[in-house]
Amino acid sequence: MFVSKRLQNMPKYVFSEFQRKKKELQEKGIDVIDLGIGAPDLPTPSFICDVLTKEVRKSENHRYSNYSGDLEFREAVAHFYQKHYGVSLDPETEVLALIGSKEGIAHLIQAVIDPGDKVIIPDPGYPVYRMGVHIAGAVSVPLSLDRSDGYQPDYKKLSPQDINEAKLMFLNYPSNPTTATAKIDTFQKAVTFVQENNIILAHDAAYDLVTFNGYTSPSVLQVPHAKAYAVEFGSLSKSFNMTGWRIGYVVGNQEVIGALKVLKSNVDTSQFLPIQKAAAAALRSDFQTVRENNDVFYKRMKKLHQALDSMGISAEEPKGTIFLWAKVPKGFTTDTFVQKLLTEAAIIVTPGTAFGKQGEGYIRISLSVTEKVLDETISRLEKLNLSEGIPD
Repeated sequence: MFVSKRLQNMPKYVFSEFQRKKKELQEKGIDVIDLGIGAPDLPTPSFICDVLTKEVRKSENHRYSNYSGDLEFREAVAHFYQKHYGVSLDPETEVLALIGSKEGIAHLIQAVIDPGDKVIIPDPGYPVYRMGVHIAGAVSVPLSLDRSDGYQPDYKKLSPQDINEAKLMFLNYPSNPTTATAKIDTFQKAVTFVQENNIILAHDAAYDLVTFNGYTSPSVLQVPHAKAYAVEFGSLSKSFNMTGWRIGYVVGNQEVIGALKVLKSNVDTSQFLPIQKAAAAALRSDFQTVRENNDVFYKRMKKLHQALDSMGISAEEPKGTIFLWAKVPKGFTTDTFVQKLLTEAAIIVTPGTAFGKQGEGYIRISLSVTEKVLDETISRLEKLNLSEGIPD
């Protein structure tokens, strides 16, 4: 009675559903291994916490932030882009602080999209793209990504009508959930595509610093003239283990950022100032803690990847993110395999179908647990009869 039709028709957020199931099992005394949600278990670096502690004791930091975010934080974002990518940004007009990139993505859609507009989203892709489109009363156009071509976008798969009616397109590399990475030519093709079709390009770079084996993730803004059409979202959640701090940013096209700023100034007043100042210190650091974190995730990834391979569970070895994107064993659907893991091994993973139709046949496994827990995970998996899913 008191809930909007738009909210009533919204699918339940898959991760909250798994947390509910996890709680039910734990109340029964079952030891549940949660490899579902992508939240780093490593602590926030101490130097960041020290800055927060210092800044929170200053009474002047208890006031409202500038609607665009604290200038010190925005300048730190610009400094990071210049040093890491060689991209120049104006902190006043091309950088906006966010209460986490997830919030910014959802609000961006509302800021630039009208009901009935079309938005191109990757499939498989982060569910918030689809949910944000739904909330805005717009229409999602899936851009199918296939393992056979490295989950790179092929715009020929889109119909001329959908391209003509699209106003916004999302990309995400390193990818959640597929772990696919991109080279600069991926973004060059994307910028060319949106320029030719007058579409806004939003690149979700939440995992840009979580990379392995010498791979460095490029920025879409490194493409010449990309700012004319593109914005890029960044987050400190994964690179600095600051998920609960809720701090991120969006950079790029001034008009798009200006629209998002107008919307946000009417619904929030940016993030707590001491958090922004601690985040600024993180972005101006030497990134040693980021490299150390990446080493931890790489070791975990290698351990689990090798174990899955020995069991006949196929997964590409990623160059980034904190996930493995694995094919379910022969004879299982995504749902039947996820349920088997949950009921017989008390292991929670995320079904690939949570990320779109192209996710059928896959599961996403988070690496945000210790190696000891991974050893227990492997032990439980080895005890399962995975051949029972194969029909005679």
